Amino acid sequence: MEAAPEPVQFSLPLPKSLDTRIYVRLSTQTKAIMLSLTTAPQDEPASVAPMGSFVYGLPNRFNRGDPLATVLFPHEPTVEFTTRLAKLLARKTELPVYVTNSVSFKNAGMGGTVEEEMEAFRDVAEQVTARIKQAGVGAMAVNGN
Repeated sequence: MEAAPEPVQFSLPLPKSLDTRIYVRLSTQTKAIMLSLTTAPQDEPASVAPMGSFVYGLPNRFNRGDPLATVLFPHEPTVEFTTRLAKLLARKTELPVYVTNSVSFKNAGMGGTVEEEMEAFRDVAEQVTARIKQAGVGAMAVNGN
């Protein structure tokens, strides 16, 4: 069995926040992707966040444009964001995707508006898909979606 590459860890600023960041841990393997997201103040990155949602995304082999998702552990404030991200990555990579998310928008500049959440979603999706493409796994390795 081939050893899995080391997970990639990076952070992004929470939209319009001065001191809070979104911390990302991405593990790309040959047959699946594991993504974990959380937020913490920049000066306290080890602070404990409540457990968020855990979603399993799966490509739909009958309709590639409509991936499937199963919520394994729901946490209402994060379940929609997590599900959308799992579906997006499953569609783009054509691989099963596990996403955990405990991102909190309470420290966002305007307190977590829809615009701030969409900006964070876009930033996370762009950064994660770029790193998956660099890792050369799934459909992104072949056709570079």
